[in-house]
Amino acid sequence: MSEFTTALIVSPLADGKSWVLLQDLKYHIGSIDNRDCVVAAHGFVTDFASVPRIFWWIIPKWGKYGNAAVIHDWLYYRQTAKNRVESDQILYEAMGVLGVVPWKKNSI
Repeated sequence: MSEFTTALIVSPLADGKSWVLLQDLKYHIGSIDNRDCVVAAHGFVTDFASVPRIFWWIIPKWGKYGNAAVIHDWLYYRQTAKNRVESDQILYEAMGVLGVVPWKKNSI
């Protein structure tokens, strides 16, 4: 089963919109024994979920899906690791692991 194997530890940046990872965030795809693991590196800067401001009252930039949003940002940043479709599938799967309700998973 897919799972996050480290905690998300971040610190806000002065711009008020971005956060920096203070340690690696690891997400194993499939089982823990599977070698397919995404690691968002310490020092990576994220803005969490890219949700238009008008919708923040329904889906804020940060929520139960925060860890998944960071992994997704990392995959987009790294572009060579996974293509866009795979990155979006990993986001969707990771939100499920975090217990995000289906309507939010489909909206994000």
